[in-house]
Amino acid sequence: MVEKHLLVSRIEKGTVIDHIPAGRALAVLKLLGITGREGYRVALVMNVESGRLGKKDIVKIEGVYVDEEHAKKIALVAPEATLNRIENYVVVSKKKLEPPEELEGTLTCTNPTCITRKPREPVTPRFYRVRGKKLRYQCIYCSTIISEEEIVRQLAGEHV
Repeated sequence: MVEKHLLVSRIEKGTVIDHIPAGRALAVLKLLGITGREGYRVALVMNVESGRLGKKDIVKIEGVYVDEEHAKKIALVAPEATLNRIENYVVVSKKKLEPPEELEGTLTCTNPTCITRKPREPVTPRFYRVRGKKLRYQCIYCSTIISEEEIVRQLAGEHV
């Protein structure tokens, strides 16, 4: 029998973002503004087995703590993610991320005739979360539904 081991070193202090949907770890790094040139030690594990998700990604960032604003955006591209704060090599807090019920000014409505898309109308896009298995938001002005894939595309500039 072959034993499976994940060989990623522990971090002394920083953040571990776990339960990221497979293939979205790079989108999470982009949302955090991490390019690799900042000097942070980053561990990125993609497409590992997960009992809950089937496959998942994991991101470890030494010396960086994720603030509330970034956590809200991560929850939009990784709605099942958990945010783990590490100090002295120990998890000191663990938070399940939850996409917000309402978004304002975060996304753009995809309906070209929506009032929020009119240059002469100073209307900030606003969306309410639509309940269901998939993450979706509905524009309060024109009722257009924004899919999870579109959310990832807008926030991270990636196609899923």
